[in-house]
Amino acid sequence: MKKILFLMAAIMLFLVGCGKTNEVKEKENAQNQEKEEVTLKVASLIPPMTEILELVKPKLAEEGINLEMVVLSDNVQPNTALAAKEVDVNFFQHVPYMEEFNRNKNAELVPVKPIYFANYGVYSKEYDSMDKLPEGAVIAIANDVSNIDRSLALLAQHKVITLKEKKGPYYTMSDITENPKNYKFKEVDLLMLARTYDEADAIVITPAYAAPLGLTPKNDALLTEGVENDFAITLVARKDNVDSEPVQKLAKAMTSPEVRKFLEEKYSETAIPAF
Repeated sequence: MKKILFLMAAIMLFLVGCGKTNEVKEKENAQNQEKEEVTLKVASLIPPMTEILELVKPKLAEEGINLEMVVLSDNVQPNTALAAKEVDVNFFQHVPYMEEFNRNKNAELVPVKPIYFANYGVYSKEYDSMDKLPEGAVIAIANDVSNIDRSLALLAQHKVITLKEKKGPYYTMSDITENPKNYKFKEVDLLMLARTYDEADAIVITPAYAAPLGLTPKNDALLTEGVENDFAITLVARKDNVDSEPVQKLAKAMTSPEVRKFLEEKYSETAIPAF
């Protein structure tokens, strides 16, 4: 009888031990699942945007985030893809441009973090100062409402034109109250703007699109914008995912000392840190 009781106790202890082992394994499996790699898709366009994303990719990988960059060919697709949940975030635009997309498409895109100021400038192939632009000169500017606003604000900042007090979200051509030299404004798609450099008397353009022409704000711009504005290139997400851990970790990585150093060393004239 004693042998039977001893055997039964041994069996019970064995079963309890197996149960605990299974519990431990289940906990370990759950923890491993939590640590499984998460893919974060980000839509972007050109350097230095794409270079910043490549720079932070290894850091995010250490935290279990696979950063998948989707490089698109125009400045409409990144917002369309984000709104449609084809990507998780995008990195190519300033907030006024995002807000215009939201208004037009009834979207809910939201800014996560400003990353850098792209030092907007006026460039001319023929003239080496704004004062030398002749009466009636043609100035080419981007044709979307947020960049029309930005271009006019830059010219007004330097007293080339005078604008009314802003009533709505954007300046428009109808807000010009004084244009002493009767400049003509040619509105061009942003991605085609650099091509007008040979044709127009001047163009107003971001440094990323001026760079392929061999132009920099410091050496070549007749006028520049600086950083006192709302046009920082910003990491953008959706309202439903902006607070998610992967998105916030990406924002933290993109505003790290390493990114600041990269911008200051490689893009000191054209991409001024906004953090």
